[in-house]
Amino acid sequence: MAKKAELYAELKKLDKKTKLTERNTIKEIQAALDAAKQVATAGNSKQEAVSSEKGSQEVAESQEPKSNIGYAKSGKRSLKHEEEVKEKSEKEARKVAGGAGEVAEKKGAAPRKRSILERRGKNYRKVAEKVDKSKLYSLNEAVKLATETCPVKFDSTLEIHVRLGVDPKQADQNIRSTIVLPHGSGKTVRVAAFATEADDLKKAGADIAGEEEVLALLDKEKLDFDVLVTTPQLMPKLGKYARILGPRGLMPNPKSGTVSTNPAQAVREAKSGKVEYRVDAQGIVHLAVGKVSFGAEKLEDNAKAFLDSLNANKPTSLKGNFILSISVSTTMGPGIRVSL
Repeated sequence: MAKKAELYAELKKLDKKTKLTERNTIKEIQAALDAAKQVATAGNSKQEAVSSEKGSQEVAESQEPKSNIGYAKSGKRSLKHEEEVKEKSEKEARKVAGGAGEVAEKKGAAPRKRSILERRGKNYRKVAEKVDKSKLYSLNEAVKLATETCPVKFDSTLEIHVRLGVDPKQADQNIRSTIVLPHGSGKTVRVAAFATEADDLKKAGADIAGEEEVLALLDKEKLDFDVLVTTPQLMPKLGKYARILGPRGLMPNPKSGTVSTNPAQAVREAKSGKVEYRVDAQGIVHLAVGKVSFGAEKLEDNAKAFLDSLNANKPTSLKGNFILSISVSTTMGPGIRVSL
């Protein structure tokens, strides 16, 4: 029975449409199996013959001259287009192979990545050798060293940068104030006074004074001044010029001292070197405290006055350190860290 079952299973594999069942005898199943095997053998031979004939035909067609192939007279199926495409692909292959060889010859070892100092100019690198980046200098030493390491030929500005431990988004920690530098800022400041006492204001040092004079300039959008001083009573008249003055930082503000009941005093302060400072979004205050031509002593006095003013504006709600770090530098010069 087992042999009969095996023969029937083999028959079903070869001939799925057979009408025999397992009830037939072994002889009948064996005869049907032999017939199915002969049919399968004949089919495979015929398929191999057809495949070999097809392959021979393809080889013959590939060896047939191009003139016998049916090409279009023009367009992408033309003989000319096929030759152009082939020539272009061969040219690109040669170009890629040759370019890779040239790059390999020129490139050699991978170039060393240059440091930030090496990317600087030769004058900067020369003066930067005098600064020890791992050392904290006193304010006196830092100012002297900054004046010695100025790499430019013009009279550069000494800048002081203070990083504070405040959150500028908090209203009470948004540091903003003004200070009159003892030795001035070294800049020529043109002051316009929008007030009635034109003669007194011009004696105080105003370059432009009077209501009509200032309004005439604003109507023509000629802002030939650096600071605009006015009184609280005249502030409403400047409202329509806010779009002109605001973006340039010229709009008078009580916090900056440019809105005052004593405009003559405000003019004198602006001309004598009064500067405004405020913390930026990163919690850093930047201020120019004078020109290198002032000398180290005057620059140190200005820097001390600024730091004293900054400490006086420490928020009462601040927890932790107020001043985190201080550094000074000249225009385009190396930064010098100052000890707290």
